[in-house]
Parts: sequence; structure tokens; C-alpha cells
Amino acid sequence: MSHNSKYSHPDDEIPYWWHAAPPEPDSNVSLPARCDVAIVGSGYTGLTAALYLASAGRDVVVLDREAIGFGASTRNGGIASGNLRLSASQAKQQYGETKARKLFAEGVSARDHLHELITTHDIDCDYQLNGRFTGALTDSDLQKMARETELFSAMTGIEAYAIEQNQVSQYIGSDVYVGGIVRPDIAHFHPGKFHLGLLKAARQAGTFVTGYCGVDQISKTHSDGKFTLQTAHGSVLANEVIMATNGYNQKTLNNWLSKRIVAVRSRIIVTEALSKNLIATLAPNLRAMGENRRLFRYFRPGPEGDRMIFGSREPIIQGSLDKAIEHVRQGMIGIFPDLASANIQSSWAGNVAFSRSELPLIFQHDGIHYAMGYCGSGTVWAPWFGKQLADKLIARDGHSSTQPESLFFGEPPAAIPLYNGRPWFLPAAMAWEGLQDRLQGRS
Repeated sequence: MSHNSKYSHPDDEIPYWWHAAPPEPDSNVSLPARCDVAIVGSGYTGLTAALYLASAGRDVVVLDREAIGFGASTRNGGIASGNLRLSASQAKQQYGETKARKLFAEGVSARDHLHELITTHDIDCDYQLNGRFTGALTDSDLQKMARETELFSAMTGIEAYAIEQNQVSQYIGSDVYVGGIVRPDIAHFHPGKFHLGLLKAARQAGTFVTGYCGVDQISKTHSDGKFTLQTAHGSVLANEVIMATNGYNQKTLNNWLSKRIVAVRSRIIVTEALSKNLIATLAPNLRAMGENRRLFRYFRPGPEGDRMIFGSREPIIQGSLDKAIEHVRQGMIGIFPDLASANIQSSWAGNVAFSRSELPLIFQHDGIHYAMGYCGSGTVWAPWFGKQLADKLIARDGHSSTQPESLFFGEPPAAIPLYNGRPWFLPAAMAWEGLQDRLQGRS
């Protein structure tokens, strides 16, 4: 196995996506003194909100502590699912059939919006609507997944379907699965290129965006309700503030949020360039792929169809980066033995954000607007929530939105007991999930 050992960031990792779309260096620009809307976080949520707000004539400032787009927006696997953590039957039981249908329908609208952003702003990001296969590891899993898929299709109109073991080779070059589910509506793309195109569009609309300018304090000290955002490079006075940090919240800036959003690390590895014929055999039609383990793993071919990209929850291993990479690599080889001799070109980790409800959230607290908690599906939900927040702020000025308000607007998430930003419970939780997989025959 090989991987680069010297990178520019202290995390000692560079995402594969950064090779084609590297983050901007520190430009040490001067901050505007004031703006209509200040956005903390320069990922998909923040930039999409900025794009729509600036296009509607608002003065918008986007600030990020790290490089622009340093977080999950350029660290994800690039699979555009718009999934919810809840299954169709769970959503129906918890919210009733009418609301469950609307929740899943909004996922469809969110995926359509992602495609609209890409086409409207001519973003070259290797968008491919090739579908996704999700493998079942046991016969009982397959039966349950088939029932859920039937209900999901009835609720959404999406023609998802189950396949049996004798059909698996048409969808994945692995003999691990006894069957699976096919979703033809799911795409994948290049996260870095998409982010770069979104940044360009936001700036063309008039947004001021800068990285390496962390917000250290937000205070609401003005009688007119305005906010002062204090940074090491000066302060900005804003009428409205959007927090779009998702799994990259700074506890020192927002301890209230740190008690409500849990950041879970996900690790991705990318093989060296391989034979396109081999990749086409492992991933027929170059589909995105996944499986039904509780410790979920996701994988897909690279944009050029010449390498495999494989991700899973960050293994909790004491030791070197090599051990963490090797753990994920062994998972990949377990599914694709043909990749045993493939070198690993890139590996990195990124934060996935969860709340207690395990639903993505849009809410307000102390006058600040929030959108986050995407539960690993932020490629679709983050741009959609950015638009939803922008529409809401624009509507305050007497302009009506062309879209109904998102069902995900609601109350702030509940605090997590005994949690204050350090997820001390994750090792035990992951061990429990792994045990459940083994007991149910998914090891």
C-alpha cells in the first residue's frame, strides 16, 4: 500500500478532489464593514444561500475559518442521494403517511435543485446520472429491503426495485451480496469541481467570500437587532446571520450548538488509476454503490472510470494514519478482491453531522439562522437548504418564493445529554453497531 506522506495541512491528508479543484490560498483581503447577510461557512449551504441572496440584490459576506470549502463540501464521496436516515416505514409510523410522502418528495425536489444549479450555472463537475446499487448481505435483509423499496416507490413514484442473487453480477462485480436494491434516480459528481463552480457563481452574483477568516464571536448588541461578527481581520456588521458550519462548528464560537450537533468522521480512500475495463467490471454502468450494514460503507467509480473511491465511518483505531487507511482498504478488498494489489493514492477524513432526530434541520436561535445535520446526505440537502434559507430571508422583504417552505424548518434540535462537543460515546456506539452487524450475519 502507498499513500502520500507529506501534505500542506496539519491533518496530513489531501482529498483526491483537491487535485482538480484546489482550495484558494490565503489572500489576506480586507473585510467589508457591513452587509445585509453574513454567512459563517463556505460550503454548499453557505455558497448556495449567498448565490440566491446576492442575485436578489443583497450584500452578502461569507466567512470561513479554513480555506474556502475546506470542510465536508470538498471531502464527501460525491454521491447525490438526498436520502433520509428514516426508512419509508419508519417515516410513515413516526409522521403519518401524508407527511412521510411530503418528506420524501422534498428529497426529490432537492435532487432536482442540485441538477438545476449545475445546468443553470454551467458547472462542469462530472455529473453522471448512473443510478445506485445497494447490496443486501443476508436473505432476511433482502426481504426487508424489498418491502421498504416497494413502499418507498409507492410514496415517491421513483421506480426503485429489488434484484435477486442471480442478477447481482449485472450491477456489481462482487459475490458478497445475496441481492440488492437499484435506484436509477441517483447520480454522482465531482464534489470539488461542483464547489468551485458554486463559488464562481456566488462571486459573479456579487458575494464577498473569504477563507482563513474565522469568526471568533457573534454579538447582538445593537438596539436595531443587528449582529457584529468579530474576526482576527476585523469586524463585520450584519442585518442577518446564517450559520452553515454543519459538522465543523467551533465550540468556542457556539457552545450552544456544540451540545446539539454531533460530528462523526468518515474516511475515504481512492485507488491509483487502474484499467477502465476492471472498474467497469466491478461497477457496471459506473453506478454508485453501497450496502445495508449498520456501519455503512459507500463506494463508486471515479469520474474518469479508472479508479475506485471507497468510504466508511472513520475507524476508531489507536495508532498511525496507515492503520486507519488499511482498515478501510481491507473493507474494500472484502468486497472487491480484485483490488487487493491496487495502491491507495489518496485518503482523507471529513465530518458527517447528526442531531438527535437524525433528520436534516433548518431552524433559528437567538436571531441566527441555521441549516445543518445532513446525516451524510449533504451533497443534496445542503444546496437545497441554502436556497430555502435565502428564500425565507428574501420573503421577509415582501417578495414571495416560488417554492413552498421546506418541511424541515422547525424548532432547534434538542441538546444531547452529557454531550458538550466531544463525542465520547462514539467508540461504544460504533462497537455496538459492529456487533449488531456480526450477530445478524453481515460481517
